[in-house]
Amino acid sequence: MKCLTIVAWVIFVLILLYCFREPIKSFFSVSKGVRGKYNIESANLEIPGPLKNRQEQHIRHTGYTVSYNEQWKIPNWVAYELTRDELGGDVKRTNKFMVDPMTGGVSATNPDYLHSGFDKGHMAPAGDMKWSKKAMKESFYFSNMCPQRPGLNRGAWKVLEEKIRDWAVQDSAIYIVCGPLVKASDSTIGKNKVKVPHGFFKVVLSPYTSIPKGIAFIFENKNEDKKLTSYVVSIDSVESLTGMDFFPTLPDELEDNIESTVQISDWNFK
Repeated sequence: MKCLTIVAWVIFVLILLYCFREPIKSFFSVSKGVRGKYNIESANLEIPGPLKNRQEQHIRHTGYTVSYNEQWKIPNWVAYELTRDELGGDVKRTNKFMVDPMTGGVSATNPDYLHSGFDKGHMAPAGDMKWSKKAMKESFYFSNMCPQRPGLNRGAWKVLEEKIRDWAVQDSAIYIVCGPLVKASDSTIGKNKVKVPHGFFKVVLSPYTSIPKGIAFIFENKNEDKKLTSYVVSIDSVESLTGMDFFPTLPDELEDNIESTVQISDWNFK
């Protein structure tokens, strides 16, 4: 009799688990992406809100997501997460620039940049893609490039890329959004009329430190190389300049605190 009772209870429990299997699955699915003491949802954290009054095509590649502007033949923005583990990769740089097969219409090409006085400036740098051969290859798509003055591309822009790698090692993961500053009067280069930005922005979020923090940078597209801290601004400043909404999935109060001010002392610039 005792054995029959135990068997009955086991069957009853199994029936309950079967009946409620979807809610239990859903609960664990929701919790899976939450990281850090502030319960920040990591999925798509780097993706800005939808753009207004601007053409965009979202393309998700292995190492980054791009909002591509077919009219300008450059990205509106490029966003990605960079983790400490990813920086341990050893994939070699390819230097093979190519048309993104996922973009529609006319694209920038190598001849557009030839003798233009501009570098093919990576938004998501190849140096952050050493963890995957595919990610490295895709980082050379023209959808990830903007015409940059050599002094910027090889100077302060490169220094910031290197500094962000240091921050990713220190803080375990960093989220980056960067792109061009464009106005109607900006010039173009090449047969395909690739838009030349008058400046660039880069927005950085470190969400998993004891106190989440953010910082942003504005660069003019010219041959200068100043101290990196001289380019620092608040994230709100970049939002006002671009009309973009960065890190919209953050809890509202936390987003306001991170984006309204910036403390340079919170970041290691040494």
